Amino acid sequence: MALTDFGKLETTHGIAPAFMQRAVIVAVLSFLFFLGMMLGFYVRQNIGYFLLASAFLLVYILTMFGWLVMRKYNVKIYENGITYKKFEAFWNEIEAVETKTSGSKINLEIRKKGGETISLSEAIDGIQHIIERVNEKVK
Repeated sequence: MALTDFGKLETTHGIAPAFMQRAVIVAVLSFLFFLGMMLGFYVRQNIGYFLLASAFLLVYILTMFGWLVMRKYNVKIYENGITYKKFEAFWNEIEAVETKTSGSKINLEIRKKGGETISLSEAIDGIQHIIERVNEKVK
């Protein structure tokens, strides 16, 4: 199934800004602690500072890698279907849509007739709009 079959692109939803902001804060803090521990190692010549610096550098690298990977995952809503990562479904292929809430957390589960399922969380920007749009198109 080609993306042109889905029709006109209506909306695109990426990662929510709050989640991106958290990743940036973790990256900045871990890099600052890395620099501080390297300075401590330079001044005190204690291997413990070097090990801490290595751990903070690892946190920084993993955070940046996760941030780059997450940036390319977008929910795209077309006039004839929806796509997310490798999941592609026309509106008539969707068997069930289930919205789960626990406290303030919202999850949307979409299941195709073939059994393929995706789960979208509030980490996706505009999850309420996605829920409304999917429910409107499927019913």
